[in-house]
Amino acid sequence: MKAPSSASLPWVWFTLVLALCLQVMPLADGWQIWRPDWLGLMLIYWCMKAPYRVGVFHGFSMGILLDLIEGAPLGQNALILSLLAFLCALVYPRFRAYSLVQQAVLILVLLGMVQLVEQWLRTLLGPFSIHLSFLLPSLIGALLWPWLTTLFEALGRRLASD
Repeated sequence: MKAPSSASLPWVWFTLVLALCLQVMPLADGWQIWRPDWLGLMLIYWCMKAPYRVGVFHGFSMGILLDLIEGAPLGQNALILSLLAFLCALVYPRFRAYSLVQQAVLILVLLGMVQLVEQWLRTLLGPFSIHLSFLLPSLIGALLWPWLTTLFEALGRRLASD
């Protein structure tokens, strides 16, 4: 029997749904700002690992699910995650040539831009104050990027060898 590819669509969808669960997992009030953008990180990983299989459609569908779970205005997170997948497609050729540290800096920029758009949409849709703590998930995501990439590459090799 042939071993499943590390970028097979069921595996991609499983990891995206797992990241969605981590994204909406309840935390205490003081800890909410420290939660990394799990769904954004996983979407970036798969957009860079399998750019011909994962893209804007995956970002849009995960965003719609996140909108439904969080009770956000329908399309807000879908727009944000679609934008993230589109930006990943734009930087994909350069991203693959970067070291893990350079990739982490680019992840910080990508997630920071998406967080900025999200804050802008929240201010348009209702009373919401902006302070710089909204960039903490981007910073934490950039710090987690080397470990996440290494973990998933090791899992991919393990799945390919079994």
